[in-house]
This record gives sequence, structure tokens and C-alpha cells, in this order.
Amino acid sequence: MSLALYRRYRPESFAEVIGQEHVTDPLQQALRNNRVNHAYLFSGPRGCGKTTSARILARCLNCEQGPTPNPCGECRSCLDLARNGPGSIDVIEIDAASHGGVDDARDLREKAFFGPASSRYKIYIIDEAHMVTPAGFNALLKVVEEPPEHLKFIFATTEPEKVIGTIRSRTHHYPFRLVPPGTLRDYLAEVCGREQIKVEDGVYPLVVRAGAGSVRDSMSVMDQLLAGAGEDGVTYTMATALLGYTDSALLDDVVDAFASGDGAAVFEIVDRVIEGGHDPRRFVADLLERLRDLVVLAAVPDAGEKGLIDAPADRVEIMQAQASVFGAAELSRAADLVSTGLTEMRGATSPRLQLELICARVLLPGAYDDERSLQARLDKLERRAALGGGLGGAAGAPAAPAAYPQAAA
Repeated sequence: MSLALYRRYRPESFAEVIGQEHVTDPLQQALRNNRVNHAYLFSGPRGCGKTTSARILARCLNCEQGPTPNPCGECRSCLDLARNGPGSIDVIEIDAASHGGVDDARDLREKAFFGPASSRYKIYIIDEAHMVTPAGFNALLKVVEEPPEHLKFIFATTEPEKVIGTIRSRTHHYPFRLVPPGTLRDYLAEVCGREQIKVEDGVYPLVVRAGAGSVRDSMSVMDQLLAGAGEDGVTYTMATALLGYTDSALLDDVVDAFASGDGAAVFEIVDRVIEGGHDPRRFVADLLERLRDLVVLAAVPDAGEKGLIDAPADRVEIMQAQASVFGAAELSRAADLVSTGLTEMRGATSPRLQLELICARVLLPGAYDDERSLQARLDKLERRAALGGGLGGAAGAPAAPAAYPQAAA
């Protein structure tokens, strides 16, 4: 049976932890200066490295060469706490979700005063610390406040505000963050390279988006894609189908239709979405994401080079052409309408009807007298005049769609 990807590549040192330098650098410096506290609180979103960093800190503290920011990886303690190692009797991990009561806390308190069996420190890693009851925290308070020399505590939680203040005030608090998309994408590409499985460039933004900044979630999604990869590796078509995202070609079609005012094409695409079994809410969310990228490109033409848009170069080139045809004012208005419509779709009894209403609103700037709609209409007239079409053309006649660069297959 294959081991999960996030377990195979779990970091073994602070240098391997990505996107958390604001936490790992101070911890390494504290280890160098031998100024390690007796209790730590690691907080942040799920899958961003809290428990992994707690294990690494325990490894650094109990290394025979330590305390050191760079564990040797050869001593008994380092081998026990290595990736997929057997674990150490002196490093105790407790899941507070199932052991957070006052009786569990009292049992921990009684055992904590016994010295370590073979290591320098006895270290308690309390995961999901917010699940410890107030009575449980109160039972731990004295030992956390004045622990014996051999004892260290590391609390890990996604909800630090639920850890009572008397415990929080006795710890060094390190808040973890979601990993930036660019960092996460590079890491996923490195992992796929080690796995020697080909992955198309267009797949990485989808995985990063699905992972939402969580390394573990992103690795789980990529693991699923790698498991189902064929001889061609992980293709964009396979990833969109498996993750439920809208194919970029369909988004290109609807953006082209909006830009040219072709209502027939827009509603034909809506029919394709429904008949293809796509979730209308997902389609609207993906459309909003595309409009966001176009708004950014309209304001910052070199957004792709600056890393403001996570997409392959050929895809950025296509979106630049779309943004220039659509116009900044009309893009902003369309994004606002789609965003409002997406909110209205939550709990809607007829998602298709809501989708069609959103499309109708985007197609009819003349139906609204608000400032944004008027600006969009003026912007469209100015662009038509600049292209040599004059202002006398029929307002309802759809313009011919622009010829965009073709993305690489």
C-alpha cells in the first residue's frame, strides 16, 4: 500500500518547512542562543505545519548534539523522531479532541513529573489544544506555569482564542499562516519531479486553488491526481474533471460572448453547463475567478510577470487579449454583478435560473442607471470609436470576437 504523499514528504528539519519563515527563523535562533521556552503555542489554519514544526522542535531539543537548530539525524532520538520513525517514549503526542477532559489533564500532570527515560527532555505535544475543556486547562495550569527542568509543552491549535488566557500568557505564541500560492506551486512541482510523473503546467494552479494555502490539503489533492495518472501523466483535462473546476475553454467562450454582447452564445453556453452536469455555482465561482484575473490584467498589463496571476504564460497571453477587448470599466461591473449573483445563489431553489439572471444583467448595461453601468457603456463607446467603428453602429449588434492567441495543447 502506498504511503500518502504528505507523509512521504513530511519535513524533518526547519529548513524543509515552506512558507513559515516568520516562525522557523526565530525558533532556530532561540535554539542557537539556548533560550528555549518551557511552553509554546503554535496556531494557524489546518495543514500549514503546526504539528510538524512541533515534532521538529522536539527533535532539535532531544538531539544528542543539541539543543540545535539542525538535528544530526543519526542519533537514537533523531532516528526515533524521523519521518515515519517509531516515535520516542519521551515525546508524547496527545489528541485533545479525544483526551481533553479534566481526568486526562490530571493524568498528564501526574506523569509529567517523572523524568525522561532516555532523552534530554520529556516533551508533550498537545494537538487540537482548543478542545481541552476549561477544567482541563485549569488542571494543567500549575505544571505549565512552573514545570520541572526536564519538561516542555507544545500546544497546537487552529483556534487560539479558545485556549484560556492563563495558559496563553505562559507560552510563546507563534502564529502560522497559509502558504503563498507561488511558494506552494513551486513545492508541488518539486514533489512531482521527485515522483517522476509528468504534470501539465495548467494543473498546478488548480491544485493550489483546491488546497487554499494548506500544504497538506494541496498534497492530498495532488496525491489523488498522481494516483489516477495514465501514460501521459496528469493532464489539465483530467484535473478539471476530477476536481470539478470549469474548463478554461468554456470560460473563454463565455467571456468572448459577454465582450461581444452575443446573448445567444451566452445562453447556449449556460445550456452546455447544465447539460454537461456542471454545478452552476461552481461555474459562477470559476467565472468570477476569471473576471478577477482580467480586472487585474486590465489594471496591470504585466501582472503575469509580477506573479499577480497564477497561470501558464500562454494562458496569460489569451487573458491579456480578453481584457483589452472587454475594457476595465465593463470588467469591473461584470465582476461586481457576478459576485453579487454568486452570493444570491446560496440556497437558491433554481440555480440555473439564477445563472441565467446573472448573465442577463452582465449583457444589459443599458438596463441600469448606476454610475458603474454608465461608465461601462461610455467605455464601450470609446473603445468602439478608437477601433474605427464610429458611434453610429447599432447598439445591439454584437461585435466580432477578437482573435486570441491559441494556448499550447
